[in-house]
Amino acid sequence: MYYLCGVKKITMQVLVTGNAGFIGYHLSRRLAEEGIEVYGIDSMNDYYDVALKRARLQDSGISAGEYGREYRSARYAAYRFRQIDLCDREALDALFRENRFDCVVNLAAQAGVRYSLTHPETYVQSNIVGFLNLLEQCRYGGCKRLIYASSSSVYGDTQEAPFREETAVDHPVSLYAATKKSNELMAYTYSRLYGIQSIGLRFFTVYGPWGRPDMAPMLFAQAIRMGEPIRIFNHGHLSRDFTYIDDIVDGIVRIIKRQEIVREETAGVPATLYNIGHGSPVQLMDFIRLLEQNLGKKAVKEFTDMQPGDVHRTWADTTRMEQDYGYTPSTSLEQGIEQFIEWFKTYNQ
Repeated sequence: MYYLCGVKKITMQVLVTGNAGFIGYHLSRRLAEEGIEVYGIDSMNDYYDVALKRARLQDSGISAGEYGREYRSARYAAYRFRQIDLCDREALDALFRENRFDCVVNLAAQAGVRYSLTHPETYVQSNIVGFLNLLEQCRYGGCKRLIYASSSSVYGDTQEAPFREETAVDHPVSLYAATKKSNELMAYTYSRLYGIQSIGLRFFTVYGPWGRPDMAPMLFAQAIRMGEPIRIFNHGHLSRDFTYIDDIVDGIVRIIKRQEIVREETAGVPATLYNIGHGSPVQLMDFIRLLEQNLGKKAVKEFTDMQPGDVHRTWADTTRMEQDYGYTPSTSLEQGIEQFIEWFKTYNQ
């Protein structure tokens, strides 16, 4: 570390995988704004419209086109990007040979619970094989700190609430959830064998500007805007711990900066897990009402049964994050939906 004009400045290089994704886009920009060297990689797959991913990169000052080529942001001097798939071992080898990363934040994954019911092989390749390749790079590339995205889906349809990290998560209800549970086991193993500090983050229903179009906030907002019906599963009897993107990013940045904190669930093994959510579940129908209010239009509602792979509720106990990093989400659902819809209207002009 060094000091500039009396201000403590952190010097490190952070690799962010999945940086053209929703959370990765916001995190990379935040780190670059704070002067932390960011290297972002993304496969740019077409699970959803690649145009949105390119728009996120362009908003960050990156105009990327050629696979494997390095691009530097025109907006942030501390931000570079390269299109790489985690399953491309040769490209990853080259990346880690050319750079010395102090921390890896793995946000790259094949997302979507329902998509995993019809495309299981995609999840095994991206979430298992790709994650293994990254662990191997940390092992041989000298990076001893890995922060990675897990998911609240690992809790399955448990009736224990709020969800706590020490709760057994042995009954996933989707392959997506199973791959995230696998990531936690794999990271723990590499921590135990090779001393890599691994920190798994169980995200809870993240929403906000530049969000994923396959998630309820975007799906519902788009349908309401167009006057099309929205499908409401389990006849509306669902609740989610909606967490605004800024609160998620704040939590990740706190972890990146506080390198001295090493929590061990097993003595001598620097591996741990954190819930990162708002800590207050919201009824789905209340969430829809806020969307309607901010869009100034009523939704056409189509009530239907519970879907395979879905869960009745999510609810994060964030005590561990609060104790270790002072994490206190501050964005209410009312504020978050207002900011999300403000962006949504602008983006869809």
